[in-house]
Amino acid sequence: MKVVVTAAVYEFLENLVITLYKQEYFGFEEDARKYVDELYDDITQTLPTRLKKPAPQHYDKYGSGLYYVIFKKSKRTSWYAFFRIYQKDGERYYQVRHIGNNHTEAQHL
Repeated sequence: MKVVVTAAVYEFLENLVITLYKQEYFGFEEDARKYVDELYDDITQTLPTRLKKPAPQHYDKYGSGLYYVIFKKSKRTSWYAFFRIYQKDGERYYQVRHIGNNHTEAQHL
């Protein structure tokens, strides 16, 4: 099984580094990069083993039949990865199509 992210998700994560640094969540850009890299690694390495839930209809704009899992990063912040599962050439893929956190997504879940 493989976890892949769409170009839009990859771009979001790259922009997240800059946002976290500029909004002073981290004092150094390197620390913001480390945080995002760890989030990415957690998603790509553990997503298939986590308890998945069906995504609400609100998320159909990212694709139909999506699921989501939660990645708790601190007492105040949880990240949600929205993905679809498909088979190709006998291998199972988890395609991450959207990422958000509890500050932006909780009202929809």
